[in-house]
Amino acid sequence: MKRSRSTTRFGAFIRRHTLLVGLVCALIPLAILLVVQLGWLLRLEKAQAIAHTAALDGFLGTVSTKVEYFYRETAERTLNLPASLFAQGRLEKAAYYWKQRPAKGVKRLFLVDFTREEFGNFLAFDPDKSTLYTPAASDESLAMILAANPFHMLNWRQRGLDSAALTVDERSPDNRIILNPILDDGGRIVGLAGMILDEEFFRKRLLPGVIDKTLAAYFPSAPKDELAVVVQDGGGNSSVRVGEAEGRDVTAKARLGFVFTDWTMALYTPRASPQQLARAGFVFNVSLAGLLALALIGGVALALRAANRAVKLSTMKSDFVSNVSHELRTPLASIRVFGELLRLGRAQDPGKVREYGEYIEAESRRLSRLIDNILDLSRIESGRKEYRFVDTDVCELVAGVIRTFEVRLSREGFRIAFDQRDEPLPPLMADPDAIAQAFHNLLDNAVKYSGASKEVAVSLAGANGSVVIAVKDFGIGIAPDEQRKVFDRFHRVGTGLVHDVKGSGLGLSIVRHIVQAHGGTVEVESEPGRGSTFTMVLPAGPREST
Repeated sequence: MKRSRSTTRFGAFIRRHTLLVGLVCALIPLAILLVVQLGWLLRLEKAQAIAHTAALDGFLGTVSTKVEYFYRETAERTLNLPASLFAQGRLEKAAYYWKQRPAKGVKRLFLVDFTREEFGNFLAFDPDKSTLYTPAASDESLAMILAANPFHMLNWRQRGLDSAALTVDERSPDNRIILNPILDDGGRIVGLAGMILDEEFFRKRLLPGVIDKTLAAYFPSAPKDELAVVVQDGGGNSSVRVGEAEGRDVTAKARLGFVFTDWTMALYTPRASPQQLARAGFVFNVSLAGLLALALIGGVALALRAANRAVKLSTMKSDFVSNVSHELRTPLASIRVFGELLRLGRAQDPGKVREYGEYIEAESRRLSRLIDNILDLSRIESGRKEYRFVDTDVCELVAGVIRTFEVRLSREGFRIAFDQRDEPLPPLMADPDAIAQAFHNLLDNAVKYSGASKEVAVSLAGANGSVVIAVKDFGIGIAPDEQRKVFDRFHRVGTGLVHDVKGSGLGLSIVRHIVQAHGGTVEVESEPGRGSTFTMVLPAGPREST
């Protein structure tokens, strides 16, 4: 019940301040958009910096990876020789293999045989004669000996390896070597296959080609002269240049991996142009303006809707005042007429006096009901309507309300058929006055809209642990599109014969509130020209007063 009261108060506040709520609803999205915009800009600034740095680092990392892939693939294809060639002394087969599949980017291929000599037999490959020969003393042969020395020590100590893996030796910058250890079935090193890299090939062909392709892949929309890459060797000399670096800033640096690890790559890019910044700002401002426009349109639409609703409500209230005035005048006129007749002594017969008194009492009750409806509407809207639940004899309550209609109905020629089932009703905890008021409003409606039928049917029964009270008339009925609106306050059907019947437009709204406060439902079934049936379903069981 507390929740129902709070909900009612909130709904009443919304109805009274619809225009204010509409303006607030228009301003809140604007404020949220501005806050979100600021946060978005801050996050965007950081994200762009991170993404830009990641893209540049990724570019340099890709160049290094492609270089590594080239040399690994070349070494694995060229240096993977069977151990049987060393064990069986058939190393000339290696020369034949290297002749059939020449390796790019290699200055010299060589072998080290640990199966014949204690310190290893060094053999170099002559591509012109397709033979192996013992190299003379030179920087190359010295680089071979230095690179093979760690494996010679392992072999001398009779230590094997778990698996063969490529090894790079760059102690001599002019003779960078990739070695592949050859292992027998027991993991013992029986020999080495190696290659001395061709630095000129790397500098003039491989690295520039890799950089060009990677630039095109990473920066497809950038003009070719906008980006530049400069690669420096271990001595700090610019060995490779792709693009013009003068006048540009270094935005990323990285060293090569695997081989030529002392070489450094530097990427040069220009600062963002004013045109690019203006374009980004334009796109952002257009997007923001679109969002603000949508919010404003929504706010205006809501304000217009609220204003339209206020106009409709004002019209309904005007109709209400007019109808209530008529409803008040009718019983007052009857009371005045019968009062004057009694005052003037026109009724001498005791029976007539009693009849006039009954008329006055009935019209007074009718007037009281109308005033109660108006007061109850005020209490409902302000959340001050209270209910006191007690054990209620529904049958006696319904019969009592019907008796209050007898004088008025007999004068107007109406007949009420009251159908009560034989089975006992479930015990009902209810507010007797509120239920009587709701039933009275339904009965009053049925009488008003019965038209020429002059007949109303009332039924009382129990079903599924609930008490069901139904009031049926055989009059003008309600159109389907109006049926869901008849329980709204001040609502009156705007067309047909229904509109010609005077009423306050409060009765059914109060009925719905009373029934819902009792945890029940009220429903209507109607068909134009065949009448309407209003049904109140009140669940039985204990309830707390509110």
